[in-house]
Amino acid sequence: MLKLNGVHHIAIICTDYQRSKQFYCEVLGLSIVREVYRAERNSYKLDLEIAGQYQVELFSFPEPPPRPSMPEAAGLRHLALTVDDIDEAIAALNAYGIATEPVRIDEFTGKRYTFFPDPDGLPLELYEA
Repeated sequence: MLKLNGVHHIAIICTDYQRSKQFYCEVLGLSIVREVYRAERNSYKLDLEIAGQYQVELFSFPEPPPRPSMPEAAGLRHLALTVDDIDEAIAALNAYGIATEPVRIDEFTGKRYTFFPDPDGLPLELYEA
């Protein structure tokens, strides 16, 4: 059996690089590890970290195809982020004009969670630790 040590990163392709960079850095508070412009691809690659761990790669490509549907599409369903206080996190998102779905309760863990979209409609989840 293959021995995995963890998830290294999650890659996200955005349609508006500056808007997505602002969202992930200023709204969600991820920190920039490195930002590279790749001229041969007319593409940016932004490496981001959460709580001191490199976890997210944000890419821009000219005219990427749209996501076929919301979480039920094949491929990445959503990116879940943990928070200490979901009510506080929702209030912070709402202050930026970002709407969240009603809070749900995980039937297996009893933990609270909600969903909200990134600038390209990628479903993101807040999960209370």
